Amino acid sequence: MGLKIADLVPKKEVSWADLANKKIAVDASQMLYQFASSIRQRDGTPLMDSQSRITSHLVGIFSRVSNLMKKNIKLCFIFDGKPPVLKIKEQEERAFRKRVATEKLEKAKEDEDYDAMQKYSRQTVRLTRDMVDESKELLKYMGMPVIQAPSEAEAQASYMCKQGDVWAVASSDYDCLIYKTPRLLTNLTLSTRKRLPSGTYVSVHPEMIELDDVLNHLGIEQDQLLAIAILTGTDYNIGGVKGVGPKNALKLVKEFKSFDKIFKEVKADFNWKQIYAVFKSMPVMINYQLKWGSPDDDKIKELLIEKHDFSEERVNKVLDSLNKYKKDKNQKGLSDFFGKKR
Repeated sequence: MGLKIADLVPKKEVSWADLANKKIAVDASQMLYQFASSIRQRDGTPLMDSQSRITSHLVGIFSRVSNLMKKNIKLCFIFDGKPPVLKIKEQEERAFRKRVATEKLEKAKEDEDYDAMQKYSRQTVRLTRDMVDESKELLKYMGMPVIQAPSEAEAQASYMCKQGDVWAVASSDYDCLIYKTPRLLTNLTLSTRKRLPSGTYVSVHPEMIELDDVLNHLGIEQDQLLAIAILTGTDYNIGGVKGVGPKNALKLVKEFKSFDKIFKEVKADFNWKQIYAVFKSMPVMINYQLKWGSPDDDKIKELLIEKHDFSEERVNKVLDSLNKYKKDKNQKGLSDFFGKKR
């Protein structure tokens, strides 16, 4: 769901050159949903192999992650663990929305309405255990660190960023700011072009949001940001307080110093302290390792070509480009080293 303050926070576009040599933690589950929902055929059907197993997520990882690797960005991927009990209601809501979307998708197919088929097919996306496990495999084969969070991936990634082990967290979910990530990157794993409803395309660039800038711009403290999240709705209190949007929530946290008074004033019909405690006590893994390696060509080919019918030519083309990049990078490193010695 995410913190609904996109229109309130300062953000700045960053170039790929700005991200070179930076270690970035990626919210993996969110990235996989992006791939599974956007990488589809014209009628909205996901890409599949000869046994009707979905491969959209693997296509996304192999193509887009490899492109980021060639930009010299050091990515690690954080996967969700066991969700808090309070998230069960949100999961039930999502399941209901998917059932409704599935019914609308069937109607769109009957009408041969391709726009509607694209729209509703994206709303039916589900990540199966096999999809998640194979995504982890492919990322590891590509030499990327994979971290299994004990609970919410955003909390784990934000902790790693606070510790200085990564430079930023990549996610379109602003909840990372609630977990105190110093830097949040959006649009990192998206396609570099986005199709508008009009049929035209616009360029998509990464944007950076810095927590200190957000708090200074809004004139609030960290806990007040959390109060805004609870007022407007989180995964643990869907919809928040009826009639309270981001601007009203900001006004309320500035007007009332006591959170008890805020939630009494808006007549909240949920236990805000319980939700507050969930965010404050989210478990994270303290002992983790971030090690990057070289792509394992054989393992990648076994998974993509032999198991999932990927084009051997296309896989080899990507691997060749990665290996060439690595070779050129190593040669440049040696050149720089000896140049400095002279």
